[in-house]
Amino acid sequence: MSFFERMAVKANVALNEQQRQAASHSEGPLLLLASPGSGKTTTMLMRIAYLMEEKRVPAERIKAVTFSKASAEDMRARFARLFPSLSANAPDFSTIHSLAFEIVRNHFRSRGVAYRIIEGRSGEEDDGRPNKPKIIRELYRRANGDYPPDDRMEELTRYIGFVKNKLVPSDRLSQIKCDVPGAEKIYEEYERYKRTAEDRLLIDFDDMLTEADAALSADASLLAKFQSRFDYVMTDESQDTSLVQHEIVEKLVRKHGNLWAVADDDQSIYGWRGAEPAYLLDFKTKHPHASVLLLEQNYRSTSNIVDVANRFIKRNRNRYDKNMFTENSSKEDIAVTVLPDYRYQAKYVTEKIIDDGELGDTAILYRNNSSSILLMNALDRAGIPFYMRDGDARFFSHWVVEDVLNFMRLTFNDRRTDILQRIHLKFGGYISKKQMEQLLELKADPDDSVFDRLVKHIPLREYQGKALTACKAAFRSMQGAEPLTAIRIIRDNLGYDKAIDKSCERMGYRKETLFGILHALEEIAEPLETMEQFAARLKFLEGRMKQSKGGKEAGTVTLSTLHSAKGLEFARVYVVDLIEGVLPSADDVRKWEAGDAEDMEEAARLFYVGMTRAKRRLELISYARKEGEPVKPSRFVEDVRRLQRDEPAGRAAEAGLQRFVPENPNAILDSSRLVVGAKVRHAVFGDGEIVLTLGDSMDIRFRKETKRLSVNICVQMGLLEPATAE
Repeated sequence: MSFFERMAVKANVALNEQQRQAASHSEGPLLLLASPGSGKTTTMLMRIAYLMEEKRVPAERIKAVTFSKASAEDMRARFARLFPSLSANAPDFSTIHSLAFEIVRNHFRSRGVAYRIIEGRSGEEDDGRPNKPKIIRELYRRANGDYPPDDRMEELTRYIGFVKNKLVPSDRLSQIKCDVPGAEKIYEEYERYKRTAEDRLLIDFDDMLTEADAALSADASLLAKFQSRFDYVMTDESQDTSLVQHEIVEKLVRKHGNLWAVADDDQSIYGWRGAEPAYLLDFKTKHPHASVLLLEQNYRSTSNIVDVANRFIKRNRNRYDKNMFTENSSKEDIAVTVLPDYRYQAKYVTEKIIDDGELGDTAILYRNNSSSILLMNALDRAGIPFYMRDGDARFFSHWVVEDVLNFMRLTFNDRRTDILQRIHLKFGGYISKKQMEQLLELKADPDDSVFDRLVKHIPLREYQGKALTACKAAFRSMQGAEPLTAIRIIRDNLGYDKAIDKSCERMGYRKETLFGILHALEEIAEPLETMEQFAARLKFLEGRMKQSKGGKEAGTVTLSTLHSAKGLEFARVYVVDLIEGVLPSADDVRKWEAGDAEDMEEAARLFYVGMTRAKRRLELISYARKEGEPVKPSRFVEDVRRLQRDEPAGRAAEAGLQRFVPENPNAILDSSRLVVGAKVRHAVFGDGEIVLTLGDSMDIRFRKETKRLSVNICVQMGLLEPATAE
């Protein structure tokens, strides 16, 4: 029997023809493009077994690099189950970070460089020494005068990681968008601190990658050592790998060229943290003799889901032309539900799950973690057990939540100056920082309310006195009120909504995020009778979220972001919050209308990932109003509607393009004029020169930055004109 016939008997694994071709490819580079549900992990493991059994390759000569620690552990366990006779001497499954750290450790040891890791378990030990979060928080405080809230901290950390993973040189830092004030300066100070703060070098996880890449470039003996260790290198989820990670792998395989990369460019969804999907499109440029094989058969989903998903993703231009198909039978159509208002969504999904009756194979997916709060609240009230893939308990410590609780605390005891100090700039009392300092130093009757003390003892302008009298009355009206009523008094009568608006203008916060938190608090408060119950409910939900992350148990509904759901599958999938401004985001749309299709295409890929998680039933949920304002269902949902009516693929996208075509008589409407060297003018980015064309993409060097734009969008929308008369 052949190897594959033996495996069909011994391991009960039968591969199709495309999978066999990929698994039996032994020499030279290969790019394996695997559609969702096409058995790519099984194919990868079979290829390892093929090398070991058929080609007699020792396990230690094979290196399998995966995207995450969980993926590496899963692959190791699956290999042991499929090939027990080989598992005793299995190859090395590891993440790219652990490989990079091994390289860095060797490099530093040979050079006598002392170092300390400031991230992860060893970097989080409370030994008094600063770790990565502490360092960044302190540098932010020095730059901005106060410590960063959690959302700012997250964005700043992501910015630092993005810069490193993209190998952005220091003179191009200003081209990387970050809404955190002083981000560029903080990054530079962070890098300087790690080199000079102690008698040893401080490194974080991203430094492991950049230091490893630099070491392989600078140290020929180190490079030769690691090149000689592995004859075959395999990378999984290559579409999610960053530029610096690709550089490390490319250096390792430069000598023998035996790189076997499995990826799906249609599932590349991590551009925001530095993933480099263009690497896949350029694979044949780096490896001219590489084979490119496709795994297009989907074994997971019904033909209804597969057909619509396949036609939907073809809207993207920067991709390999693939045709996902399935031999699975046809079931129900993809359900599209538009609710009248956002506040009905969590209850609607909960009722549908109760009606379905099968919890363990059901998932609710969303783009933003904030969506999970109301879903969790509704599921818990209905007694439905759930598991959260990536629940973020920081919601409960967000400064908006803390503000609302402090308003309520002052209602119970309006004599507490310490609470007033935390919120005095967040309502319409017009209390200045100086007046607050005077109040704190004041030795007055402790039985007086803070408002009476201000009026009696602190110099005020006339309008301040009137405002404080009104605020005192508003706080008194909250006493004994139901929590929902109290929150509305805080927002309207005390002017907290106006304070939020000002914070967004001054600090660059996302307004929809902050008001979304307030809306979630109102939903949680709605059935409760007292503010004590409200505070207790928040504490309970925080604990419930932490508890639910402990691991999935049988009979539990899965809550997950779309990003974390990649690689998973469920019989029934609900995708929620599918409105314009969420998926795609407002930034996605704005850049797309300017001719930059990169983020919009990634948003489409994220939607595609969500669709292809479903095996039998998929429901897409949007709504018509949110926060009292009308909203539009996601254009992706509208595309699904059209595709299910068998309109030609792409018509929806083309119709969308036509809506934004400007009336510009000088617009370049012939793509043949967009060639390397052509000087063009863009309505947003100004004058530039085309420096690269690749399929539908072109790189244009503008004065401030180089942008990759879609030729098709620029032509259809008339976004470019000649910079000089031709």
